[in-house]
Amino acid sequence: MTIETKLTPAQRYHLDAFGYVLLKGVLTSEETESIKAALYRLKAEPDLAKHRVYTHKHGDNFQLFGHLVEYDPALLGYAVHPKLVPLVEELVGGAVRLEESEAIINRRNPEADIELLRKRHTTPTGFHTGTRHGWGTYFEGERFHCIFVKTLAYLTDVGAEDGGTAVIPGSHKMSWRQQEMIDAALSDPSLIHQVIAEAGDVLLFSESLVHSTTEILSDRERAIIVSGYTPPMLREWMGNEISPEFLESQPEPIRKLLSGSDSWNWRRNHPI
Repeated sequence: MTIETKLTPAQRYHLDAFGYVLLKGVLTSEETESIKAALYRLKAEPDLAKHRVYTHKHGDNFQLFGHLVEYDPALLGYAVHPKLVPLVEELVGGAVRLEESEAIINRRNPEADIELLRKRHTTPTGFHTGTRHGWGTYFEGERFHCIFVKTLAYLTDVGAEDGGTAVIPGSHKMSWRQQEMIDAALSDPSLIHQVIAEAGDVLLFSESLVHSTTEILSDRERAIIVSGYTPPMLREWMGNEISPEFLESQPEPIRKLLSGSDSWNWRRNHPI
């Protein structure tokens, strides 16, 4: 399916109503495999610091990587993907900069108690947001907008037992205290939605959406890549600063997307 550089009315409605939308088949199989191969090369690197990549590990079954765009063209290509950046701008409400670039490779801990994992799979832990409704979100042009938006690409198929992203639909525009929303959803699992996706699909979501990840119950390894975006005058997440040398090597449109701007003269979709 061809993804246009504008959300369809149905996709935009889903995004406004629920805080996320799954975009099917955005990445080609070649793009998906190139990104995944780059991440597995990262995993095998003995010294990630020399590549300006940070990492966090939890045992042998979970590893997060950050500041990816200078490591491999396939990882940069995802962050500046021409099919995705316009959709991000539509949700943010104007021009954007890259705020962060991270990826995760994880699998089930073989030593974990499977019954405990099943319980956490039904009622996930670690729900969080990156911003909140009323701070960082707004309505304009009859549409919902958020100044912190992410795209999450699935590099492997993620079924019901493969640890997909879990969200509390509608929480992106609620004024409830965050813990109240989480407690309400945990008391009624029907309020929690686990995203089922195929390799190449991309989840577009507002960071005001309460979200987490379900436990992996299967024996399959999961690989995802995530890019975060903000308006250009906001700064990148610590550790994601782009080196001047790398910026100089990029064409102007990509340089702007990576470096942002010191000006608050923000190019908006709906100028005030």
